[in-house]
Parts: sequence; structure tokens; C-alpha cells
Amino acid sequence: MRILAIDDDVELTGLLSEFLKREGFDIEIAHNGKTGLEQLSRGSFDLVVLDVMLPGLDGFEVLRRIRQTTRIPVIMLTA
Repeated sequence: MRILAIDDDVELTGLLSEFLKREGFDIEIAHNGKTGLEQLSRGSFDLVVLDVMLPGLDGFEVLRRIRQTTRIPVIMLTA
């Protein structure tokens, strides 16, 4: 399973990536919404883990844009 995590917290995404890779998942990280949308458009992912509070485009705007093109499952993270 390929996962795209979009979150500006470098420490959290590092831990998430380490854990999920150990469990056999393939994960890519984006630290802002714009980059995340670009990665999603170029790749084939099975799941998006998306932070609500992102710099620039917030998580809700990123989700709206994702939904314009795909029905990929999205897990929203909040603090």
C-alpha cells in the first residue's frame, strides 16, 4: 500500500514514516499542501494522511482539491 502523508511537522512525519515502513507500507511525505497535491497528481497512492493545519493551503482546501479529481481515502489529522 502506498501512502502520501501531507503534514508540515517534520518530526511527526519522520516518526510516521519510520513506523509505517517497518510495517511494510510505502510512504511519501509532503510538508505543504501544494507539494502534496503535486505528488498526488504524479503518483499512484492508496491513501492520503492529511493534516488540517498546513502553511499556505490548509488541509480542508487540499481535501477539496483532491476530491475534484479522485475518491482516494483520506485520513485527516488534527491537533
